[in-house]
Amino acid sequence: MYDLIIIGGGPAGMAAGIYAGRKKLSALLISKELGGQPVLSANIQNWIGLKSISGYDLMQSIEDHLRSEKNTEILIDDPAVFIRKKGDFFEVETQSGKVFGTKTILVATGSRRRKLDVPGGAIYEGKGVAYCSTCDAPLFEGKEVAVVGGGNAGLEAVVDLLNYASKVYLLVRSDVLKGDIVTQEKIKASPKAEIIWNAEVEEVKGGDFVTGIKYHDKVSDTSKELLVSGIFVEIGLLPNSELFEGLVDMNEGKFIIINHQTGATSSRGIWAAGDVSDGLYKQNNIAVGDAVKAVLNINSYLNSLK
Repeated sequence: MYDLIIIGGGPAGMAAGIYAGRKKLSALLISKELGGQPVLSANIQNWIGLKSISGYDLMQSIEDHLRSEKNTEILIDDPAVFIRKKGDFFEVETQSGKVFGTKTILVATGSRRRKLDVPGGAIYEGKGVAYCSTCDAPLFEGKEVAVVGGGNAGLEAVVDLLNYASKVYLLVRSDVLKGDIVTQEKIKASPKAEIIWNAEVEEVKGGDFVTGIKYHDKVSDTSKELLVSGIFVEIGLLPNSELFEGLVDMNEGKFIIINHQTGATSSRGIWAAGDVSDGLYKQNNIAVGDAVKAVLNINSYLNSLK
């Protein structure tokens, strides 16, 4: 019987494991892998205390810190597949069939990329439609590409691609960008970047590989097409919350609703932190801070049981 089981191995999960260890809780972190989405970022410039660091290096430093906390056990390559409530406690079953008992659970399963749900979007995935600019930008050296999405992820994809592509079109559904001002200014200053406002993607065109993207211009109410070799999709996130449906309350987007003072969910004994929660801002710093806050509240809860 553990004091706490943490489900998820990204920034929130690992931060929770570190603080659980410091509070000397008997804790187990269960995840398919450690690192989460930040591993895909080539250059993180908003991690407090560091002007610039790769996502891989940042997550490696957090993992090293986590592994130094001997009170927190780590189980990877064997993700949780079922949670059941047993009276006042919980059982967590993993893919291999192992079952662990725990007094509390912290959900830190993060999120995944929302797919481009238009004709051709699925057909050309891996054939020009991509979801990781850090991974795939070098494949488009000297070619014209499009990025779909006006948030931080979309802006960062444009910056990644400017190092390789001959032209980068940024398709934005509205007439404003939502990402960091510094990144916006960098894009607007580049002669290789062009922002297309009020653009609703209609179709991905191609033969064996992507040859273009068709979009609806909402101002002129006409369909237009760009000839591009690659399309990078950054249109938001879907929470990895399926495992907890029926256990905790969720909003319409399936993000877990939490008490933002404590991280507690609607179910006694279960907390959530990071991108899987209904927090407004999906940022590494915030995910880590929310996980720390949740563990401190979990510690207070466990002390109240004694």
